[in-house]
Amino acid sequence: MKVQFSPLALIGFILAVLSGIAAVLSGFGSRWGWWHFRTGFGILRWAAYGGIAAAVVSVVGTILTRPGLMRRGFLLSILSLLIAILVFGVPFYWRLRAQTVPPIHDITTDTEKPPAFVSILPLRKGAANPAEYGGHEVAVQQHAAYPDIAPKILPLLTNQAFERAYRTARRMGWQIIDRNMEEGRIEATDTTSWFGFKDDIVIRVTPVDNGSRVDIRSVSRVGRSDVGTNARRIRKYLKLLTEKE
Repeated sequence: MKVQFSPLALIGFILAVLSGIAAVLSGFGSRWGWWHFRTGFGILRWAAYGGIAAAVVSVVGTILTRPGLMRRGFLLSILSLLIAILVFGVPFYWRLRAQTVPPIHDITTDTEKPPAFVSILPLRKGAANPAEYGGHEVAVQQHAAYPDIAPKILPLLTNQAFERAYRTARRMGWQIIDRNMEEGRIEATDTTSWFGFKDDIVIRVTPVDNGSRVDIRSVSRVGRSDVGTNARRIRKYLKLLTEKE
């Protein structure tokens, strides 16, 4: 009996690959200026639906082509299923994560007197999110969700702490916009790798009795919720700040 190649295996693979390409381009297309990021979100959503459809077809394909049957395409169906799971799994993960964090996009180690932007303000002109801090309501949500976000005290003179803060910002790979030692202020911009979202950072170094205090604030230019991105960025920075260089 002639062994036949299952058409479902091929259909599942094509669906999975096309959905994967759409998912990847949903973000990079926004980053490259092909479309608005909200359009990218829409493409990603439909890519996820395509991934679900590809997964269903691929599951049927694996059943029909499992070893012992007279149909080929089992390994292709398995590969298609893995691709499909990745395509709809990533946006599903971020959707779940968005539901576990507050809908805020401005995180700072000092909610009473947040570090203020100066040189970055012209770059934020026209941004959907304001550069001014949101006040008590935002502070309450931050403290509830990220109680560990706090200033860092370094046992260093202010100029030494400032240089360390600056070097750490460089190690983070941020684009440095301004470096003002007299005011103890460093401003930078970080660009996300997929959608190319720009988040702005301001670091403030001030003298205290036992050394120097470093405060940092990270603010997204667009989006009501940052899905925890700014908090993760600040945590990583503060961790690097205290590590030996």
